[in-house]
Amino acid sequence: MTIETLTALLGWITAVNIGLLLLTTILLYLMKDIAVKIHSKMFDIDANDLNRMYFDYLGRFKVLVIVFNLGPYIALRLMT
Repeated sequence: MTIETLTALLGWITAVNIGLLLLTTILLYLMKDIAVKIHSKMFDIDANDLNRMYFDYLGRFKVLVIVFNLGPYIALRLMT
């Protein structure tokens, strides 16, 4: 696998993961009440705890995308 191929692969992976992060954020924003109702019944968790868990999930996912996708992609782009 060449550096150009790896760069292209990481670019697409980054785009897909950022798209997934945006979709998840938009869906949680628009359908928060429905998601809280479903998840609180499924897992027997308080609504306030679920809101914190959603925020924690989105933050961790964003950090993982930056560290494992965007960072290496930018590094490879700078190398070529």
